[in-house]
Amino acid sequence: MRTLVVFAALLCLAAPAVGAEKSDWPQWQGPDRDAVSEETGLLQEWPEGGPPLAWRTDGLGGGDSAPAIADGRVYGMSNRDGQEIVWALSEEDGRELWASPLGPAVEQDARQSREGPGGTPTVDGGKLYVIGMGGAVACLNAADGELLWKRSMTEDFGGVVPRWSYRESPLVADGKVFCTPGGPEALMAALDKSTGETVWTTPPPAAEPVEEEDDDNGRGRRRRGRGGPSSGAAYASPILIEAAGERQVVQLAADALVGVDVDTGELLWRYAAPANRNKINCSTPLYEDGLVFASSAYGNGGGAAKLTEGPDGGVQAEEVYFTRAMQNHHGGMVVTDGALYGANGGNEGGFLTCLDFATGEVLWRDRDAPKGSLMLADGRIYLRAEGGELLLIEPSRETLIVKGRFDQPDRTSSPAWAHPVVANGKLYVRDQGTLFAYDVAAD
Repeated sequence: MRTLVVFAALLCLAAPAVGAEKSDWPQWQGPDRDAVSEETGLLQEWPEGGPPLAWRTDGLGGGDSAPAIADGRVYGMSNRDGQEIVWALSEEDGRELWASPLGPAVEQDARQSREGPGGTPTVDGGKLYVIGMGGAVACLNAADGELLWKRSMTEDFGGVVPRWSYRESPLVADGKVFCTPGGPEALMAALDKSTGETVWTTPPPAAEPVEEEDDDNGRGRRRRGRGGPSSGAAYASPILIEAAGERQVVQLAADALVGVDVDTGELLWRYAAPANRNKINCSTPLYEDGLVFASSAYGNGGGAAKLTEGPDGGVQAEEVYFTRAMQNHHGGMVVTDGALYGANGGNEGGFLTCLDFATGEVLWRDRDAPKGSLMLADGRIYLRAEGGELLLIEPSRETLIVKGRFDQPDRTSSPAWAHPVVANGKLYVRDQGTLFAYDVAAD
């Protein structure tokens, strides 16, 4: 690859983490894993210079791990003093409550995002579940960081570490922890959340023949298969959905978007178009209004498929549309009022784009909202540009409406890749070893 390959912490409808309040943010992309908060009573417009800073914590260590917030604590991951660690802070003032090592920090030959982990911990039932850069899957006591069990996706499942390391945030549901080893015998795996024992594994699907066809906008040709084995982990995080009569885990892997049975791990369907040929697929898939949608950059795009019961009683994924107008790199996407918002662009940069979710039609795109990561809370989109600027945006199908913007102090030289998080009246912004908490409550 000639271009510098960049990406960040990744990773839609999943069960909320057990015991979590809706105003908490107990896992990657929030309570329902769709980058939407159900919190209300937040500022609808920011004052000049941005909302007031409630607190900041320094010295966390390197990484792009976005925080999880639950039960009065803020959780995250870092590389610190040669170790890969999981940490907990006080939600009230940012004091570090505990820090537990997973093992030695993982060396990564690619220089992009090598500072530390990119996955977000998942809080469930008083436990904390994490995935490390080298493939460690661990369960810790959320109160004090005690390690309860640990497995290895490489040693236990023959997983192959992607070039930019594992960046997945674990999905916890139905008594299981779901992860993506990406090995020749286990594309995905489910572990018992209490013991870490293996419940099932999903073998990689058979290779599909390469087929090329015009995309829906007539902008050239795209590949609907690659001819190689459809195995290997990418950098996205899975979601849990129920469609076509099946409860299933949906993951954007290296070669395709796939759905597997939540109870057995059986592969239910495969949709290759959203995966780029470089196998650098980072953004978490979405499931809204009966459509599953996934996207990647590197000249690829985004595709929506409808999941239906097949004639043999299985599940089939039928493409509804594919568009090159949503080449989402790693900032994620969000759907509200029938519109899909996300950055369109890869290494070369990009800008916020709004599509009609049902049809893929481009509603607008605006360079005044630079490429970045985003989430939705109380009727406002929070966008963190890769350069570090933060924007508050009112969703609109007609045009970009900015309700405030500001820059954090003391920016590092690293790209601002950790996703923004809103929980319990605070906006959390991570810049490597520093975490800022801004007061965004309306009163």
